[in-house]
Amino acid sequence: MTLCADFDALRASAADVRIVTSDGQSIAAHSCVLASASPVLERMIDRARRGWGAHCTIRVLGVSFDAVRAFLHFLYSAKVAPEEEELVGAHGTQLLALAHAYRVGWLKRAAEAAVSARLTPERAVDILKLARLCDARRLYLRCARLAAKDFSAVERSDGWRFARRHDIALQLELLQLLEDADQRKERWARERAAQEACRQLGEAMASLEHIFPGDGAVCADAPCAEAGCTCRGLQLLMRHFATCQKKVAPGGCARCKRMLQLFRLHASVCDRPDQACRVPLCSHFKAKAQTEKADKTWRLLVRKVTRAKVMSSLATRKVVPEVVAESWTRYNGRVGKLR
Repeated sequence: MTLCADFDALRASAADVRIVTSDGQSIAAHSCVLASASPVLERMIDRARRGWGAHCTIRVLGVSFDAVRAFLHFLYSAKVAPEEEELVGAHGTQLLALAHAYRVGWLKRAAEAAVSARLTPERAVDILKLARLCDARRLYLRCARLAAKDFSAVERSDGWRFARRHDIALQLELLQLLEDADQRKERWARERAAQEACRQLGEAMASLEHIFPGDGAVCADAPCAEAGCTCRGLQLLMRHFATCQKKVAPGGCARCKRMLQLFRLHASVCDRPDQACRVPLCSHFKAKAQTEKADKTWRLLVRKVTRAKVMSSLATRKVVPEVVAESWTRYNGRVGKLR
């Protein structure tokens, strides 16, 4: 059935339903519109009409008269026009409760977005409870993120003080959400640090290949003139490795051990033939890898560095495909968006 375009335009026609609000006021409405907009109202109208004739009364309690009128207006218009967004925001929490109770999905989403846009730390606890009761998952997560971001303001709110005194379950639930948010932040920080380390190792592998290219030219004795090249640090480290006397002493040299790990990592990701690769100890570590199986952690590191190296090489091309650029951006700095 086609919904009528406007609530006010229909008031002149014969109404067969009376909506009674909490303050005793009533609003005339049309059963065909209400039944088409809400399955809950359709069942209520059917039950009210059994044995009572054509007219019926529906009580909508717990919200203000203006909120009920706005709810009926949106049921008649079947949409939220841009100029009516302020009306949704003015009665956002009440419209969210009504839309959830009467199963009007599109209005529930609009009210949820309006409440989320006007959310403040002082109202976070109250809106969190409402979101839980109305099964508004996005609004629930928005409240949790806002509470984690500005918990000092949440603690000063009346909702938090009420929860501490009368709703321990809600208080524990919010504290658990805050703990989960802190754990996520720590996990994201570890992941970003690991990604940055793999990116730097990938650049080190590329610098080794640049210092010892396969064409015979070597830039290990002088600073490289190529723009953006980061091989100077590796040059200094290799000079130390060549002259250090501590690397054969008991305990060894930490810098030399680091250089050996870089040579071993290069051998693990190197795809050149043994005769073509001029990086020191590459063939040695390749032969050693064939006889000795690397542990799981090392294999995982090799895969991550290989991926970082490939992504870096693709991103530095003059013509970068859009999908590669987006992937490289996500890989370099993945920041959580559910804030």
